[in-house]
Amino acid sequence: MAMDLVNRLWSYFTYDLGIDLGTANTLVYVKGKGIVIREPSAVVKHKKTKKVVAIGREARQMIGKTPGSLLAIQPLRDGVISDFDVAEAMLKFFIKKVHQSPQLFSFKIARPRVIIGVPYGVTEVEKKAVVDAVLRGGARQVFLIEEPMAAAIGVGLPIEDPAGSMIVDIGGGTSEMAVISLGGIVNCRSVRMAGNKMDEEIIEWVKKEHNLYIGPRTAEKAKILVGKVGKFSSVNKEMIVRGRDLITGLPKEVKISSLDVAEAVSGPIRIILDNIRQTVEETPPELVSDLMQAGIVLAGGASQLPGMDQAISEATQMPVMRADDPQTAVVRGCGKLFDNIKLLERVTFFNKW
Repeated sequence: MAMDLVNRLWSYFTYDLGIDLGTANTLVYVKGKGIVIREPSAVVKHKKTKKVVAIGREARQMIGKTPGSLLAIQPLRDGVISDFDVAEAMLKFFIKKVHQSPQLFSFKIARPRVIIGVPYGVTEVEKKAVVDAVLRGGARQVFLIEEPMAAAIGVGLPIEDPAGSMIVDIGGGTSEMAVISLGGIVNCRSVRMAGNKMDEEIIEWVKKEHNLYIGPRTAEKAKILVGKVGKFSSVNKEMIVRGRDLITGLPKEVKISSLDVAEAVSGPIRIILDNIRQTVEETPPELVSDLMQAGIVLAGGASQLPGMDQAISEATQMPVMRADDPQTAVVRGCGKLFDNIKLLERVTFFNKW
C-alpha cells in the first residue's frame, strides 16, 4: 500500500517507461503517451578521450564512415549487452531525452520506473548487466520481462487464458518462438539468428558472387527493399548496390534482385524455421490443438520480410498472422504492463531498487 502511494507521488514528477533495448533499434514507450523514441542502438565515441560524440540516429549515419579518431559501436550483440559503458550512456541519453522533450510539453525528473525486455534464457550475469545499465542510466526501479512474453502482450494475445497461444519474434539479434498459456511460457526457443545475421549473409553472398565488398547498411537496405523468403513471395525487385571491388580495390556497382537476396538469407531462414518446428513438436498435444485453431502470430522487424509468414505456415502446417506494426510489439507489451500491476508482478522475473 505504501509502495503504491510512493509510485503515485513519483508519477507527478517522472514518467513510467517501457523499453525495448534491441540489437538494431531501441524503442521507448511512455505510459499514457505511446512510443516516443524509435532510434538505432548505436553510439559513436572518441577513441582517446572516450567522450560520446553521437547517439542513436546520428550515430547510425556515421557507421562505416568514421575517421580514425572515432569509434562507432553497437552496444548490444545478439540481444544482450556487449559494451556496458556504451549501453549505459545510450540509455541515459534516451531517458533524459524523454523527460526533457518539448513534444510531450513537460520537463520532468529523469527517475522513472522501467520495464525492459530481455531475450529468453539469458544468464543471471546478462540480466544483472541490463538492470545495472538501466539503473545507472537514471531509473529508480527496473523490471525485466522475457521478450516473447512482452511481444505476446503487445499484440494482444490472451496469455492468461488456459488455451495456448504462440508468438514468433524475429528481431535484429535474436529469434524467439514461444508457446504461452495461463500467464506463463510453456515452451520456448531463442536462437541468435535474426535480421543482423541475414545482413551478414547478404554481404558474404555479394562478396562471393560479385567480388564486391559492401557495408552492413547497404546489406540491410537490400534486405528491406528487395528481400524475400524463397519461393513464398512473388516479389521480384532489383536494386543497385555499391562497394569496393575486391580485385581492383576500386569502386564498383552491381545489380541484385529479390531472388539473389532470398538465396543469400536462406541459411538463417532455414535455422529459424527448424527451431519454430521443433518448438511446436515439443509442445503438449492439448496446446498444439489450440494452436491449430488460433494460429501463430509474428512479431519483430525481420518478420516483415515478404514470404516469411507463408514459409512458417508451410513448415508448421498452421495458420500464421503478422501482427500490426510488428517491430513495436515488445515495447508496447512493456508499456501495457503499467496498467495491469497484477500481471506485471506475475510475468516479470526480476526487479531491483
